[in-house]
Amino acid sequence: MSQPTPFSSILLVFGASLVGSVGAAFLKSGAEHLHRDLRSLLTNWRLAAGVVFFLASSILYLKGIKKGELTVLYPMVSLGYVWTLVWSRLFFGEPFTRAKLTGVGVILCGIVLLAMGNR
Repeated sequence: MSQPTPFSSILLVFGASLVGSVGAAFLKSGAEHLHRDLRSLLTNWRLAAGVVFFLASSILYLKGIKKGELTVLYPMVSLGYVWTLVWSRLFFGEPFTRAKLTGVGVILCGIVLLAMGNR
């Protein structure tokens, strides 16, 4: 019988989902500042920040899954959708709709149910 997933692994994957969603927000912001020339792509600090945040997220994720159960940790990656909903509202003025909030509720319920399998 395998050991339960360590809390430190859960925290690392939780952090990875948060950091990755910040990366997505930077990528969207950078995309809004792109033009049809290569120069705007290469000098766009928002795009660069998005890539850096995604790389940092990947490192946290790798550290997290190293000692934990993938069946518990991988679903936590979907928390990035929850964070992205918040950042989209705060930074881009995108609305919270009933469908979006229902989707977030389903994601959170699924994560809780899968985490219960850690015991």
